[in-house]
Amino acid sequence: MYSVSSPSEASRPFLTWQRILDWSQEHYRCRVFSKDEKIPARPGLLYLVQKGSVRLVGSAQVSATGNSRLPRISPEEAFLGFVGAGQPFEIVAQSPFTLQSYAHVDQTSVVWMYWHDLDNWPHFRREVLDAFRYQHQRKLLWLSTLGQRRTIDRLLGFLTLLIEEFGEPCENGYFLPWSLTHAQIGSAIGSTRVTVTRLMGKLRQKGLIYTQGDNLLCLPAESIAHR
Repeated sequence: MYSVSSPSEASRPFLTWQRILDWSQEHYRCRVFSKDEKIPARPGLLYLVQKGSVRLVGSAQVSATGNSRLPRISPEEAFLGFVGAGQPFEIVAQSPFTLQSYAHVDQTSVVWMYWHDLDNWPHFRREVLDAFRYQHQRKLLWLSTLGQRRTIDRLLGFLTLLIEEFGEPCENGYFLPWSLTHAQIGSAIGSTRVTVTRLMGKLRQKGLIYTQGDNLLCLPAESIAHR
């Protein structure tokens, strides 16, 4: 499992992280969001998830045919992944695509700053760049998974990648600590909610996935690459 974020890790002295949090409070650069609340992020700024989880969603403006002679433009949204506590993210806008962020769990706390603010913490700046490099590598794996021809393979690969990155240990394996709807999963793998529901049933029958608690997704320990 990978995490940039635990303040107790040797790679980030607690004092440095605490200074960043103190600085964000002093400069009004920290805010707490409720579950599913949109985070008003904009391009050009760096965001750090202090606590909770952020859900990234991509939108593309596409033409839709209506009764009118003129095409109607409607957004298509796709779930693009999570940003966990201690991890950075930024918003990139390039027409006709937009990226939006939402608090995925209640009491999600986000700090924001300009890139040049990181000059105050050179060691932390290196950590942030390393985290972005890691995220880029994970996205390449995600794209490889989405290239699978069979939907069930895309589904299992997607769930495996998520739990590899964000999973927490449980009795028989690892579980994703946040819930995901079948519609969100479908948007991520290019399928529909109905198809995802049917294929999740097949994966459960084969013992490749299971659920615990509040419908949290789990994978057996042997399915997860230890990191």
